[in-house]
Amino acid sequence: MTKNPKSSIKEYITSSFMLGTMRLGKWGCNMSSSQIEKFVEGCIENELVDFDHADIYGSYTTESDFGAVLKIRSDLRNQIRITTKCGIKMVSENRPKQKIKSYDLTKKHIKSSVENSLTALQTEYIDTLLLHRPDFLFDPYDIADTFIELEREGKVNHFGVSNFSTSQFDLLHGIFPLITHQVEISLLNRKSFEDGVLDQCQKYRIKPLAWSPMGGGVLLKKSNDQSIMKIQKQISLLCEKYNAGADQILLAWLRKHPTGIIPVLGTSKLSRIKSANDSLKINITHEDWYLLWQAASGKEIA
Repeated sequence: MTKNPKSSIKEYITSSFMLGTMRLGKWGCNMSSSQIEKFVEGCIENELVDFDHADIYGSYTTESDFGAVLKIRSDLRNQIRITTKCGIKMVSENRPKQKIKSYDLTKKHIKSSVENSLTALQTEYIDTLLLHRPDFLFDPYDIADTFIELEREGKVNHFGVSNFSTSQFDLLHGIFPLITHQVEISLLNRKSFEDGVLDQCQKYRIKPLAWSPMGGGVLLKKSNDQSIMKIQKQISLLCEKYNAGADQILLAWLRKHPTGIIPVLGTSKLSRIKSANDSLKINITHEDWYLLWQAASGKEIA
């Protein structure tokens, strides 16, 4: 059972930024339900309504933390969109049967993961499901059938992948239409600009999601590393030129790419989210984009 990717892709609508939830719970600031509620409300006020989850976040607890808020505030569900990921099996006290870290994209695991996420998130459907990592044993036809079943059951609206190679993406996309590809993209991780991932997104008119768009925050902290200091110097010059903060320059650099890269913000602070929103006003020049590339690569382009 397959679909024609050219005729079956549904419109995929997202905010200018996606809100990463990985650090909201146990793996980060361990927010209370009231804090998560205020955070979600603040994001909505800033017109950012897309929240990026994964079943493994917080060692399989963060979805439940978020869902506890939606259980109390069911009115919030229709105001936001939820993306979640599955496919990584972690060693965790919350999954005692998993003895080693592995990847699993079999129909059985995907469907059970979706059911777990629906229960944890206190929702009847997931807006977008991403396959978190490519299982080296994945069967694209099995996955396509799984996606079709989940869509027909009304449990998932859109499907995509995360951290796939271009060949892996093509293999699955040729059988079932994928809506997005989430990969690590930042000034410090420029691999996707050269390995064909962003070219592929342009070819299929797919907006990629960029995780760790700030390079883990390294460029925003004081450093004694000469290579980092060199990049920070160039960022500072552009901060003056565009009257912007370093975080805004880094986001503007990503968004300059014609694919329409959507950064996944990993912050829990509403002030940083507002700052990110304000960066939408910045349109750095072509030359300034390459100025930062040169600073990050440490050499002039060929």
